[in-house]
Parts: sequence; C-alpha cells; structure tokens
Amino acid sequence: MNSSILPVLEQLNKVVLGKPLQVKLTVVCLLARGHLLIEDLPGMGKTTLGQAMAKVFGLDFQRIQFTSDILPADIVGANIFDREKSAFEFHPGPVFSQLVLADEINRATPKAQSALLEAMEEKQVTVEGQTYPLPTPFFVIATQNPTHQIGTYPLPESQLDRFLFKINLGYPDPELEKVLLKGESGRTRMVKLEPMLDLDTLLELQRKVDKVTVTEHLLQYVMELIQATRRSPDFAHGLSPRAGLSIISAAKAWAFVDGRDYVLPDDIQQVFVASARHRLQLVKTSSSSTLELIEELMKTTPVPA
Repeated sequence: MNSSILPVLEQLNKVVLGKPLQVKLTVVCLLARGHLLIEDLPGMGKTTLGQAMAKVFGLDFQRIQFTSDILPADIVGANIFDREKSAFEFHPGPVFSQLVLADEINRATPKAQSALLEAMEEKQVTVEGQTYPLPTPFFVIATQNPTHQIGTYPLPESQLDRFLFKINLGYPDPELEKVLLKGESGRTRMVKLEPMLDLDTLLELQRKVDKVTVTEHLLQYVMELIQATRRSPDFAHGLSPRAGLSIISAAKAWAFVDGRDYVLPDDIQQVFVASARHRLQLVKTSSSSTLELIEELMKTTPVPA
C-alpha cells in the first residue's frame, strides 16, 4: 500500500464504517482526476463520505442540494448588474469549488443536471459567452436515489458518461450498525478529522499516477473487454472510447494506491465494474442484471499472462 495514501484510507474508514472497497474506489477516483456517482437509498452515508473526503484532503467544499426547482444559474453562477459600476458582474456559483457534492442529482430536471456537463468534462463553465476556469483539482461527487423513487429524473447517457465510477454503499454490517445506533455516527467521528495532505501533495500524487506504466498486453486486454461489451446482445450499446480511457486511468490509480508504478491485470479487474456498470444499458429482453453480465464478461475474457 502507498505510504502517502494509507493514512488517508485509515481516517476515511473510521468515518464510513465497513465500506473499505467503496472508500478506496473514491480515493482512486480523485487520484485519477475522475468524478464519482453514488447511488443508494437515503441515509446510507453518501453525503458523509463526500464531506469526509473534503476534510481529509483539505479541499474547498461546496454542497449543492438538487431539487426539482433548482436552475442552472443556482449551480454555475450568473451575471448580476452592479449599479455602482453600471455593468454586469459575474457572481460564481457553488460549482466553483475543489470538491462539489451534488446531492440527489437526479431530483433536478434535465436542464439543471446539464449545468454540470461542461464543468465535469472541460473543468470550466460558460455563462453568456464568457468562459471561467474551475479550481484545480475539481472533483464532483454526485449522489442519486434509486430511479424507482418518486420525484427522480433519470440521468441521460451523456451525463452518466462524465462519471469515472458508479458505486453503491449498501446497508452496513449489523455489528457496525449497532455502533451507529449508540450515537457514534460518521458525522460525529468526522469532527475529529484533520487534513492529511496539502494541495501540492495531492497534485503531485495525481502526476505520479499519470506516470504509472501500462504494457501493450494490458492495453489489449482492456480492448478485449470493451469489444466484448459491444458484441454482447444483452447491452443496447458497448463501451465508448472515453470509457476505455477511464478504465486505464482508474487502473493506474488503483495500482498506485497499492504501491506500484505499473498496472497488473488485477488492477483492471478491480476497477472495471465501477467504470462500466453505469455506461451499459440493458436491452429489454435481457434476463440478467448489468452487474451479473459484467462479471460474466470478465470471466470469459482471457487474462494476459
């Protein structure tokens, strides 16, 4: 395990109890310069994880509560007329932060959701023809409720494709849930969290992730996995080239967190489900779940020696 990241993971796991894989994927997502989508029922600790990430990494933090009446200007900002200057002046919205928690993103209308498209892809926003750069790093953690719940709007494919990972937290282990019921909640533990890394260190870690090597054999392995999704009759369409780039970036970050400067097949397998599941849509005739099909696909795709 990377000596710089291990203390971070230890602190986060003290706040988000019993979810070491999800915590590790969240850290990997940040190091890979991606964005994270967390889907689960209310009250599972989604918001707590986002707030804990901001505190441990020492990042500027803003939480945006998405509702059915939120407008794009409430997210990116707007030009407001200044009477003293007799001119319009841009007032940045909450998206101008290093870590943005887009809470319950699928409770907003598609028009409001689209306000994040340019921000997540280009690290900038455009308002009335003027472009404004966002802070570095820029990391979005979006939470959404299951789409069968009342008052939700499904995220379009273009929005889903902006997320590097999609994860679920799920119910806690009964013994750990008992700890929460005693009053030792994640929010209580978060008060004690201190920044473990400064900004320069985080940016340097991201640069080191970029230098992690991937052999031609492993690039071909990723290509085989992508092609398998495109050939599958169970998916409406296969993974895009952007998804392939995301898998490579995520595998590099996973290898780096594990203390290596090179990628192994296991690194690709560890990040593949979280990278692919939200990008693949089932056809109506499929009798299996997306997760089952992805796992079967990995089993049947030869692993390079």
